[in-house]
Amino acid sequence: MQKRPAKLALEDGTVFTGSSFGAAGTTEGEVVFNTSMCGYQEILTDPSYKGQIVTMTYPLIGNYGINKQDVESRMPQVAGFIVKELAPDYSNYRADMSLHDYLAANNIVGIQGIDTRALVRKLRLSGAMRGVLSTEILDDAALIARAKSANQMLGADWVQAVKPSEQYNWDQDQGLWKQDKVERGDGLHVVALDCGAKHNILRHFSDRGVKVTVLPPDTTADEILKHRPDGLFISNGPGDPAVLDYAVKPIKQVLDKLPIFGICLGHQLLSRAIGATTSKLKFGHRGGNQPVMNLDTGRVEITSQNHGFAVDRKSLESAGGVVTHINLNDNTVEGFRHATLPIFCVQYHPEASPGPHDASYLFDAFIEMMKTRKPPTPNRLKELQGMTGH
Repeated sequence: MQKRPAKLALEDGTVFTGSSFGAAGTTEGEVVFNTSMCGYQEILTDPSYKGQIVTMTYPLIGNYGINKQDVESRMPQVAGFIVKELAPDYSNYRADMSLHDYLAANNIVGIQGIDTRALVRKLRLSGAMRGVLSTEILDDAALIARAKSANQMLGADWVQAVKPSEQYNWDQDQGLWKQDKVERGDGLHVVALDCGAKHNILRHFSDRGVKVTVLPPDTTADEILKHRPDGLFISNGPGDPAVLDYAVKPIKQVLDKLPIFGICLGHQLLSRAIGATTSKLKFGHRGGNQPVMNLDTGRVEITSQNHGFAVDRKSLESAGGVVTHINLNDNTVEGFRHATLPIFCVQYHPEASPGPHDASYLFDAFIEMMKTRKPPTPNRLKELQGMTGH
Protein backbone atom coordinates (compact mmCIF):
# COMPACT_ATOMS: atom_id res chain seq x y z
CA MET A 1 0.00 0.00 0.00
CA GLN A 2 1.46 3.33 -1.08
CA LYS A 3 1.17 5.96 1.65
CA ARG A 4 -0.34 9.29 0.65
CA PRO A 5 -0.55 12.38 2.85
CA ALA A 6 -4.01 13.11 4.26
CA LYS A 7 -5.49 15.76 6.52
CA LEU A 8 -8.48 16.01 8.83
CA ALA A 9 -9.82 19.50 9.60
CA LEU A 10 -12.46 20.30 12.23
CA GLU A 11 -14.82 23.24 12.24
CA ASP A 12 -13.04 24.74 15.28
CA GLY A 13 -9.87 25.17 13.21
CA THR A 14 -7.97 22.10 14.40
CA VAL A 15 -6.06 20.20 11.69
CA PHE A 16 -4.56 16.70 12.00
CA THR A 17 -2.02 15.45 9.48
CA GLY A 18 -1.44 11.76 8.77
CA SER A 19 -1.36 9.30 5.90
CA SER A 20 -4.32 7.94 3.97
CA PHE A 21 -5.60 4.43 3.41
CA GLY A 22 -8.61 3.19 1.52
CA ALA A 23 -9.73 5.50 -1.28
CA ALA A 24 -8.23 8.81 -2.34
CA GLY A 25 -10.55 11.80 -2.29
CA THR A 26 -12.33 14.27 -0.03
CA THR A 27 -15.20 13.60 2.34
CA GLU A 28 -17.06 15.52 5.01
CA GLY A 29 -19.36 14.69 7.90
CA GLU A 30 -19.83 14.80 11.65
CA VAL A 31 -16.68 13.51 13.36
CA VAL A 32 -17.53 11.02 16.14
CA PHE A 33 -15.72 8.29 18.07
CA ASN A 34 -16.39 4.64 18.88
CA THR A 35 -14.87 2.94 21.94
CA SER A 36 -15.14 -0.68 20.72
CA MET A 37 -11.91 -2.68 20.74
CA CYS A 38 -12.96 -4.75 17.72
CA GLY A 39 -15.89 -5.08 15.34
CA TYR A 40 -14.73 -2.41 12.92
CA GLN A 41 -16.39 -4.21 10.00
CA GLU A 42 -19.80 -4.12 11.69
CA ILE A 43 -19.24 -0.46 12.57
CA LEU A 44 -18.31 0.45 9.01
CA THR A 45 -21.46 -1.19 7.63
CA ASP A 46 -23.92 0.13 10.25
CA PRO A 47 -26.36 2.46 8.42
CA SER A 48 -26.70 4.58 11.57
CA TYR A 49 -23.25 6.03 10.75
CA LYS A 50 -24.41 7.59 7.48
CA GLY A 51 -23.03 11.12 7.26
CA GLN A 52 -20.39 10.55 9.95
CA ILE A 53 -16.60 10.22 9.98
CA VAL A 54 -15.85 7.58 12.62
CA THR A 55 -12.79 7.58 14.88
CA MET A 56 -11.76 4.33 16.57
CA THR A 57 -10.33 4.85 20.06
CA TYR A 58 -8.60 1.45 20.08
CA PRO A 59 -5.16 2.13 18.53
CA LEU A 60 -4.58 -0.83 16.18
CA ILE A 61 -7.29 -1.53 13.60
CA GLY A 62 -7.41 -3.94 10.66
CA ASN A 63 -5.49 -6.90 12.09
CA TYR A 64 -8.16 -9.50 11.25
CA GLY A 65 -9.11 -8.12 7.86
CA ILE A 66 -12.57 -8.14 6.28
CA ASN A 67 -14.85 -11.11 5.58
CA LYS A 68 -18.11 -11.58 3.70
CA GLN A 69 -20.17 -12.60 6.74
CA ASP A 70 -19.84 -9.87 9.37
CA VAL A 71 -21.70 -7.11 7.57
CA GLU A 72 -24.64 -5.10 8.87
CA SER A 73 -25.70 -3.79 5.47
CA ARG A 74 -24.74 -4.25 1.84
CA MET A 75 -21.80 -1.83 1.94
CA PRO A 76 -19.80 0.51 4.20
CA GLN A 77 -21.95 3.44 5.31
CA VAL A 78 -19.48 5.76 7.06
CA ALA A 79 -18.40 9.01 5.42
CA GLY A 80 -14.79 8.40 6.46
CA PHE A 81 -12.67 6.36 8.87
CA ILE A 82 -9.96 7.43 11.34
CA VAL A 83 -7.49 5.14 13.14
CA LYS A 84 -4.26 5.57 15.06
CA GLU A 85 -2.51 2.70 13.28
CA LEU A 86 -3.66 0.53 10.39
CA ALA A 87 -2.38 -3.04 10.76
CA PRO A 88 0.03 -3.61 7.83
CA ASP A 89 -0.98 -7.29 7.63
CA TYR A 90 -4.14 -9.18 8.54
CA SER A 91 -4.61 -12.74 9.71
CA ASN A 92 -7.86 -14.64 10.15
CA TYR A 93 -9.13 -17.83 8.55
CA ARG A 94 -12.39 -16.10 7.61
CA ALA A 95 -10.78 -13.02 6.06
CA ASP A 96 -11.22 -12.26 2.36
CA MET A 97 -9.36 -8.96 2.04
CA SER A 98 -7.61 -6.20 3.94
CA LEU A 99 -9.38 -3.24 5.52
CA HIS A 100 -7.46 -0.95 3.12
CA ASP A 101 -8.66 -2.86 0.05
CA TYR A 102 -12.25 -2.96 1.36
CA LEU A 103 -12.43 0.79 1.86
CA ALA A 104 -10.70 1.46 -1.45
CA ALA A 105 -13.17 -0.78 -3.29
CA ASN A 106 -16.06 1.11 -1.71
CA ASN A 107 -14.64 4.62 -2.17
CA ILE A 108 -14.27 5.34 1.56
CA VAL A 109 -11.43 7.67 2.61
CA GLY A 110 -9.41 6.71 5.69
CA ILE A 111 -6.62 8.40 7.65
CA GLN A 112 -4.07 6.87 10.01
CA GLY A 113 -1.12 8.12 12.00
CA ILE A 114 -2.85 10.98 13.81
CA ASP A 115 -3.15 11.38 17.57
CA THR A 116 -6.59 9.84 18.05
CA ARG A 117 -6.37 10.40 21.82
CA ALA A 118 -6.08 14.15 21.27
CA LEU A 119 -8.93 14.07 18.75
CA VAL A 120 -11.25 12.10 21.05
CA ARG A 121 -10.42 14.34 24.01
CA LYS A 122 -11.34 17.37 21.92
CA LEU A 123 -14.64 15.78 20.85
CA ARG A 124 -15.47 14.90 24.46
CA LEU A 125 -14.75 18.41 25.69
CA SER A 126 -16.20 20.41 22.80
CA GLY A 127 -18.70 17.91 21.37
CA ALA A 128 -18.97 16.18 18.02
CA MET A 129 -17.94 18.53 15.22
CA ARG A 130 -18.20 18.84 11.49
CA GLY A 131 -15.03 17.82 9.72
CA VAL A 132 -13.41 17.31 6.34
CA LEU A 133 -11.02 14.45 5.52
CA SER A 134 -8.99 14.75 2.33
CA THR A 135 -6.06 13.40 0.35
CA GLU A 136 -6.61 16.13 -2.28
CA ILE A 137 -7.00 19.39 -0.37
CA LEU A 138 -3.93 19.81 1.81
CA ASP A 139 -4.23 23.54 2.48
CA ASP A 140 -5.27 24.00 6.10
CA ALA A 141 -7.29 27.17 5.57
CA ALA A 142 -9.26 25.67 2.69
CA LEU A 143 -10.04 22.53 4.69
CA ILE A 144 -11.17 24.50 7.75
CA ALA A 145 -13.42 26.72 5.63
CA ARG A 146 -15.03 23.65 4.10
CA ALA A 147 -15.52 22.05 7.53
CA LYS A 148 -17.29 25.18 8.76
CA SER A 149 -19.68 25.07 5.79
CA ALA A 150 -20.43 21.33 6.00
CA ASN A 151 -23.98 20.20 6.78
CA GLN A 152 -25.01 19.91 10.42
CA MET A 153 -26.25 16.61 11.87
CA LEU A 154 -28.91 18.54 13.81
CA GLY A 155 -31.91 18.71 11.50
CA ALA A 156 -30.48 16.20 9.01
CA ASP A 157 -32.60 13.45 7.46
CA TRP A 158 -30.13 10.67 6.59
CA VAL A 159 -32.82 7.97 6.65
CA GLN A 160 -33.66 8.84 3.06
CA ALA A 161 -30.14 7.70 2.07
CA VAL A 162 -30.38 4.25 3.70
CA LYS A 163 -34.06 3.22 3.69
CA PRO A 164 -35.17 0.43 1.32
CA SER A 165 -36.84 1.54 -1.88
CA GLU A 166 -39.53 -1.12 -1.56
CA GLN A 167 -40.75 -3.79 0.83
CA TYR A 168 -39.11 -7.19 1.05
CA ASN A 169 -39.22 -10.35 3.12
CA TRP A 170 -36.15 -11.08 5.22
CA ASP A 171 -34.97 -14.57 4.42
CA GLN A 172 -32.30 -15.93 6.74
CA ASP A 173 -31.13 -18.26 3.99
CA GLN A 174 -30.33 -15.25 1.81
CA GLY A 175 -28.11 -13.80 4.51
CA LEU A 176 -24.38 -14.37 4.65
CA TRP A 177 -24.34 -15.41 8.29
CA LYS A 178 -26.32 -18.20 9.91
CA GLN A 179 -27.09 -19.63 13.32
CA ASP A 180 -29.13 -22.65 14.33
CA LYS A 181 -32.73 -21.56 14.65
CA VAL A 182 -34.29 -21.44 18.10
CA GLU A 183 -38.00 -21.99 17.52
CA ARG A 184 -39.63 -19.51 19.88
CA GLY A 185 -41.63 -17.54 17.34
CA ASP A 186 -44.50 -20.02 16.89
CA GLY A 187 -45.17 -18.70 13.40
CA LEU A 188 -45.41 -15.06 14.48
CA HIS A 189 -45.14 -12.35 11.84
CA VAL A 190 -43.38 -9.01 12.43
CA VAL A 191 -43.48 -5.96 10.19
CA ALA A 192 -40.20 -4.02 10.48
CA LEU A 193 -40.02 -0.35 9.53
CA ASP A 194 -36.50 -0.10 8.10
CA CYS A 195 -34.92 3.29 8.83
CA GLY A 196 -31.47 1.78 8.25
CA ALA A 197 -31.82 -1.57 9.99
CA LYS A 198 -28.75 -3.59 10.92
CA HIS A 199 -28.90 -7.10 9.51
CA ASN A 200 -28.29 -8.70 12.89
CA ILE A 201 -31.59 -7.34 14.19
CA LEU A 202 -33.42 -9.17 11.42
CA ARG A 203 -31.27 -12.26 12.02
CA HIS A 204 -32.36 -12.33 15.67
CA PHE A 205 -36.01 -12.44 14.64
CA SER A 206 -35.36 -15.07 11.99
CA ASP A 207 -33.28 -17.18 14.36
CA ARG A 208 -36.28 -17.30 16.67
CA GLY A 209 -38.59 -18.52 13.92
CA VAL A 210 -40.33 -15.18 13.35
CA LYS A 211 -41.36 -14.17 9.83
CA VAL A 212 -40.16 -10.65 9.01
CA THR A 213 -41.64 -8.35 6.38
CA VAL A 214 -39.49 -5.24 5.94
CA LEU A 215 -41.15 -1.97 4.90
CA PRO A 216 -39.81 1.55 4.22
CA PRO A 217 -40.35 3.91 7.18
CA ASP A 218 -42.75 6.14 5.23
CA THR A 219 -45.22 3.28 4.72
CA THR A 220 -48.77 4.28 5.68
CA ALA A 221 -50.51 2.86 8.73
CA ASP A 222 -53.12 1.21 6.50
CA GLU A 223 -50.41 -0.56 4.52
CA ILE A 224 -48.75 -1.77 7.73
CA LEU A 225 -52.03 -3.20 8.99
CA LYS A 226 -52.81 -4.86 5.64
CA HIS A 227 -49.99 -7.30 6.36
CA ARG A 228 -51.89 -8.43 9.48
CA PRO A 229 -48.71 -8.60 11.58
CA ASP A 230 -48.53 -9.83 15.15
CA GLY A 231 -46.24 -6.93 15.99
CA LEU A 232 -44.41 -3.89 14.66
CA PHE A 233 -40.66 -3.34 14.93
CA ILE A 234 -38.99 0.05 14.34
CA SER A 235 -35.30 -0.06 13.48
CA ASN A 236 -32.19 1.94 14.10
CA GLY A 237 -31.06 4.55 11.58
CA PRO A 238 -29.09 7.77 11.07
CA GLY A 239 -29.82 11.45 11.56
CA ASP A 240 -32.11 13.63 13.65
CA PRO A 241 -35.41 12.03 14.75
CA ALA A 242 -37.03 15.46 15.07
CA VAL A 243 -37.29 15.82 11.27
CA LEU A 244 -38.73 12.37 10.58
CA ASP A 245 -42.43 13.24 10.74
CA TYR A 246 -43.14 10.90 7.83
CA ALA A 247 -41.96 7.98 10.00
CA VAL A 248 -43.60 9.19 13.21
CA LYS A 249 -47.04 9.60 11.59
CA PRO A 250 -47.76 5.93 10.78
CA ILE A 251 -46.32 4.83 14.14
CA LYS A 252 -48.66 7.20 15.95
CA GLN A 253 -51.63 5.81 14.02
CA VAL A 254 -50.97 2.18 15.06
CA LEU A 255 -49.94 2.76 18.69
CA ASP A 256 -53.14 1.19 20.05
CA LYS A 257 -53.39 -1.52 17.38
CA LEU A 258 -50.16 -3.55 17.61
CA PRO A 259 -47.47 -4.58 20.09
CA ILE A 260 -44.44 -2.43 19.20
CA PHE A 261 -40.69 -2.77 19.83
CA GLY A 262 -38.09 -0.16 18.86
CA ILE A 263 -34.29 -0.01 18.87
CA CYS A 264 -32.11 3.12 18.78
CA LEU A 265 -33.73 5.53 16.29
CA GLY A 266 -36.83 3.37 16.68
CA HIS A 267 -36.78 4.23 20.40
CA GLN A 268 -36.62 7.93 19.56
CA LEU A 269 -39.39 7.73 16.94
CA LEU A 270 -41.66 5.83 19.33
CA SER A 271 -40.99 8.46 21.98
CA ARG A 272 -41.96 11.23 19.59
CA ALA A 273 -45.03 9.27 18.47
CA ILE A 274 -46.43 9.24 22.01
CA GLY A 275 -45.62 12.94 22.48
CA ALA A 276 -42.09 13.10 23.95
CA THR A 277 -39.24 15.25 22.66
CA THR A 278 -35.66 14.48 21.64
CA SER A 279 -32.42 16.47 21.71
CA LYS A 280 -28.86 16.13 20.48
CA LEU A 281 -26.20 14.77 22.84
CA LYS A 282 -22.85 16.52 23.19
CA PHE A 283 -20.80 13.67 21.73
CA GLY A 284 -23.17 10.70 21.77
CA HIS A 285 -22.78 7.10 22.93
CA ARG A 286 -20.86 4.83 20.55
CA GLY A 287 -19.13 1.61 21.53
CA GLY A 288 -19.54 -1.90 22.84
CA ASN A 289 -18.94 -1.16 26.51
CA GLN A 290 -21.76 1.17 27.58
CA PRO A 291 -23.28 0.41 31.04
CA VAL A 292 -27.07 0.50 31.32
CA MET A 293 -29.19 -0.13 34.40
CA ASN A 294 -32.38 -2.11 33.81
CA LEU A 295 -34.69 -0.52 36.38
CA ASP A 296 -37.20 -3.37 36.10
CA THR A 297 -34.73 -6.11 37.02
CA GLY A 298 -32.09 -4.13 38.94
CA ARG A 299 -29.37 -5.61 36.72
CA VAL A 300 -26.65 -3.76 34.85
CA GLU A 301 -26.21 -4.65 31.19
CA ILE A 302 -23.06 -3.87 29.23
CA THR A 303 -24.42 -2.75 25.89
CA SER A 304 -23.53 -1.86 22.33
CA GLN A 305 -24.57 1.68 21.38
CA ASN A 306 -24.50 4.08 18.47
CA HIS A 307 -26.55 7.23 18.80
CA GLY A 308 -26.17 10.99 19.00
CA PHE A 309 -29.67 11.94 20.14
CA ALA A 310 -31.60 11.21 23.34
CA VAL A 311 -35.17 11.28 24.64
CA ASP A 312 -36.16 13.92 27.19
CA ARG A 313 -37.23 12.11 30.37
CA LYS A 314 -39.78 14.64 31.65
CA SER A 315 -41.62 14.86 28.35
CA LEU A 316 -41.55 11.06 28.04
CA GLU A 317 -43.09 10.50 31.47
CA SER A 318 -45.69 13.22 30.84
CA ALA A 319 -46.67 11.38 27.65
CA GLY A 320 -47.27 8.05 29.41
CA GLY A 321 -43.82 6.50 29.10
CA VAL A 322 -42.33 4.56 32.01
CA VAL A 323 -38.52 4.71 32.02
CA THR A 324 -37.08 1.18 32.20
CA HIS A 325 -33.38 1.75 31.44
CA ILE A 326 -30.89 4.52 32.18
CA ASN A 327 -27.32 5.10 31.05
CA LEU A 328 -25.02 4.87 34.08
CA ASN A 329 -22.52 7.33 32.59
CA ASP A 330 -24.87 10.28 32.18
CA ASN A 331 -28.34 9.12 33.37
CA THR A 332 -29.95 9.59 29.95
CA VAL A 333 -32.99 7.48 29.04
CA GLU A 334 -32.01 4.14 27.49
CA GLY A 335 -35.42 2.48 27.37
CA PHE A 336 -39.10 2.81 28.23
CA ARG A 337 -42.41 0.99 28.14
CA HIS A 338 -45.82 2.55 27.80
CA ALA A 339 -47.99 2.76 30.91
CA THR A 340 -51.05 1.22 29.23
CA LEU A 341 -50.13 -0.03 25.74
CA PRO A 342 -48.00 -3.06 24.72
CA ILE A 343 -45.02 -0.94 23.69
CA PHE A 344 -41.40 -1.00 24.77
CA CYS A 345 -38.10 0.08 23.28
CA VAL A 346 -34.42 0.62 24.04
CA GLN A 347 -31.91 3.20 22.90
CA TYR A 348 -29.04 0.71 22.75
CA HIS A 349 -28.47 -2.34 20.49
CA PRO A 350 -29.51 -5.69 22.03
CA GLU A 351 -28.48 -7.42 18.80
CA ALA A 352 -24.82 -6.34 19.39
CA SER A 353 -22.66 -6.68 16.24
CA PRO A 354 -20.29 -5.57 17.52
CA GLY A 355 -20.58 -5.83 21.26
CA PRO A 356 -21.84 -7.94 24.16
CA HIS A 357 -24.99 -10.06 24.13
CA ASP A 358 -26.26 -9.07 27.59
CA ALA A 359 -29.53 -7.68 26.22
CA SER A 360 -30.50 -10.15 23.48
CA TYR A 361 -33.28 -11.45 25.75
CA LEU A 362 -35.30 -8.39 24.70
CA PHE A 363 -36.16 -10.13 21.43
CA ASP A 364 -37.71 -12.95 23.49
CA ALA A 365 -39.55 -10.34 25.56
CA PHE A 366 -41.03 -8.90 22.38
CA ILE A 367 -42.11 -12.35 21.22
CA GLU A 368 -43.92 -12.90 24.52
CA MET A 369 -45.52 -9.47 24.26
CA MET A 370 -46.86 -10.32 20.80
CA LYS A 371 -48.43 -13.45 22.26
CA THR A 372 -49.89 -11.87 25.40
CA ARG A 373 -50.36 -8.25 24.25
CA LYS A 374 -48.74 -7.22 27.54
CA PRO A 375 -45.13 -6.26 28.35
CA PRO A 376 -43.34 -8.97 30.39
CA THR A 377 -43.25 -8.40 34.14
CA PRO A 378 -39.92 -7.63 35.88
CA ASN A 379 -39.77 -11.19 37.23
CA ARG A 380 -40.37 -12.59 33.76
CA LEU A 381 -37.64 -10.35 32.34
CA LYS A 382 -35.22 -11.80 34.89
CA GLU A 383 -36.19 -15.30 33.76
CA LEU A 384 -35.70 -14.37 30.10
CA GLN A 385 -32.27 -12.96 30.86
CA GLY A 386 -31.27 -16.34 32.22
CA MET A 387 -33.00 -18.38 29.50
CA THR A 388 -31.77 -16.63 26.35
CA GLY A 389 -29.73 -18.83 24.07
CA HIS A 390 -28.01 -15.93 22.34
